[in-house]
Amino acid sequence: MFETEHITERMILVGVDTGSQEMAERSLDELAELAKTAGAEVAGRLIQPREAPHPASYIGSGKIGELKDLLWETEADGIICDDELTSAQLGNLEAELNCKIIDRTLLILDIFAARAVSGEGKIQVELAQLRYRASRLTGLGRSLSRLGGGIGTRGPGEKKLEMDRRLIRERISRLKRDLREVEKHRELVRSQRRQSGLKVAALVGYTSAGKSSIENALTGAGIPEDAMLFSTLDTTTRALMLDSSQEILLTDTVGFIRKLPHHLVEAFKSTLEEAKHADIIIHVVDASNPQMDEQMYVVYETLRQLGVEDRPVVTLFNKQDLPEAEASQRDFQADYSIPVSAKTGQGLDELKKALLEIIRRDQIYIERLYDFPEAGKIQVIRSRGQLLSEEYVPDGIRVKAYVPREIYGKL
Repeated sequence: MFETEHITERMILVGVDTGSQEMAERSLDELAELAKTAGAEVAGRLIQPREAPHPASYIGSGKIGELKDLLWETEADGIICDDELTSAQLGNLEAELNCKIIDRTLLILDIFAARAVSGEGKIQVELAQLRYRASRLTGLGRSLSRLGGGIGTRGPGEKKLEMDRRLIRERISRLKRDLREVEKHRELVRSQRRQSGLKVAALVGYTSAGKSSIENALTGAGIPEDAMLFSTLDTTTRALMLDSSQEILLTDTVGFIRKLPHHLVEAFKSTLEEAKHADIIIHVVDASNPQMDEQMYVVYETLRQLGVEDRPVVTLFNKQDLPEAEASQRDFQADYSIPVSAKTGQGLDELKKALLEIIRRDQIYIERLYDFPEAGKIQVIRSRGQLLSEEYVPDGIRVKAYVPREIYGKL
């Protein structure tokens, strides 16, 4: 895996304003948080208003001159660009500035590499890194020298670029095979969940909205939580009791972010699809963040890309314990909007009630008297539905229960 050594480097943030100065500033604020998470110190920032990023150098020649002066004044080690750079932009900026050039995608990949813990997470991150690297091999003219020399090496040989491409292609193929095996296991787990009849609720939201804190508060999962972006990458699934007899599975997902790199979406598809296969979406929002509305838009756009559009949604406006939080917010795309605090427990009982109501929509209430030879049906109710009570009487077993519609006919 290609990991950047985490030392305190001083970096200048560079962005392009394509129409909204405020949006460009906010995007750079988020980039500063990403840089901090990666272990860098922000030495300065520069934004150029343009209709679109310069196709050859990301920013214009005049701003490159300003950037050279800023690098010299601040003694910065390099720059971080707020968009994904092409190989041409990367090469031209390196030639002009003679310093480290990092784009938003590489920065996020570096954070992911540091945070990946599970085998699946490490495979996904390395796959995304290799795809990113492969797309930037073109144009590195100084790497096209022939290998070796002397007898047996004359002729065209294999050029450095071609060798790099071949090695990366082979490694990507191996990683894809490994990931397919992991995906088979994940699909097996999903099929077992479906057979058990347990509903699955997926926690989704912008990175650092508090998804892990919510899952910890509800289930005691013990997931690490901190204020850094992308503090957890690996999905965690835990059982949650909604009342005395109704259980649901709660699963965490990787946080979303503005300009989420395509390489990461592809590599983390199996993890992100936890939301696609969930029965209920729990959308966690940081109600104390001034960019809350934009973050909610990014989450819904990402869900649409994943094909998650027909699930009931419960939106949690988290961090109500903070003075900046707005309690009166409402999400008009959600079935329920609930102000909560993972820290104080506010609203979590209301969340359980909402989840119970959603589950009840697909269940039918029954009161039945089963003959003793039909006792096996009660076990089906117990495993697939919610058994409220069972009473043994002379004529048989009297049952009150909620059962899924799909098994109602068998009972």
